[in-house]
This record gives sequence, structure tokens and C-alpha cells, in this order.
Amino acid sequence: MRVVGVDVGAKRIGLAISDPSATLARPLGCVTVAALDATAVARVCAEVERLRDEEDGVAALVVGLPRRLNGQPNAMTAQVQAFATRLGQACGLPVTLQDERLSSHEAETLLAERIRDWRERKRALDAASAAVILQDYLDARQPTPLSEEHDE
Repeated sequence: MRVVGVDVGAKRIGLAISDPSATLARPLGCVTVAALDATAVARVCAEVERLRDEEDGVAALVVGLPRRLNGQPNAMTAQVQAFATRLGQACGLPVTLQDERLSSHEAETLLAERIRDWRERKRALDAASAAVILQDYLDARQPTPLSEEHDE
């Protein structure tokens, strides 16, 4: 089953999805919102429901949790936590909060390699950030490969 990544912003909410094996994340798109209210929850949940109806379904949500670089909460932390709780309840799916520090910077760097026009990069940034957040979560869940070296 797939996992949906969510990058919550005050104006746009980026979405990403994993492959069915929950190994690779890819950007999906954005939902434009006026506020992090019930309407925003309903709009994101509608996108998740659409994905759940597809053959591979959706098993869980991963929501990026904003923090300062030193790990302390910032102005958005509590709002995103509340949004994530409401989203999980509305969609009936488990939600994991994933540290999103530097995800936008990493996404911008990756996009700059492929997209020259900054306007196009800006439109793709939120979904790309959601993919970075989701990929970090997926990578942390993957078992560490065994060393091929053996003691003799």
C-alpha cells in the first residue's frame, strides 16, 4: 500500500505519494488553501480519497512537521500538528509527523537542476518538498542492508 506525503503551508499544501512498495516518493501536486481550516482539511482529504480509490490504495499519511534548525517549535508547528490530527481523523488514516527541516531547500536544489525557470520551480516546490519529506520517512523505515563482508 502507498503512503501520502503532505507539506503543509499557509497558502499551499504539497502532496506526494509513494510507490506500492513504499520505497520511492514522487511529487503529486498542490492544494491551494486560504487558511488551515476545515475547508483545507476537506480539500486535502478529497485528494487522499481519490488516491485511496485507485488500485494500490493508501495506507497512511506522513505530514511534515516544521521546526527551527535547532529543533525547537516555530510559529507553524502547533498549527501543523492540529491540521495533521484533523486530517487523519477526516481521512480515517494513521498520521506520522516527519521532521521537515531543510526539505524546501533540498527540494529547491533538486528542482534547480532540472527546471531553469524560477516561476516553474516555484509552482513545483511544494509538491517536491512533500516528496522529500515522504522520502525521508520511507528511507528511515527501510532496513539497513547486511554487510557483504563476512568474518572468517
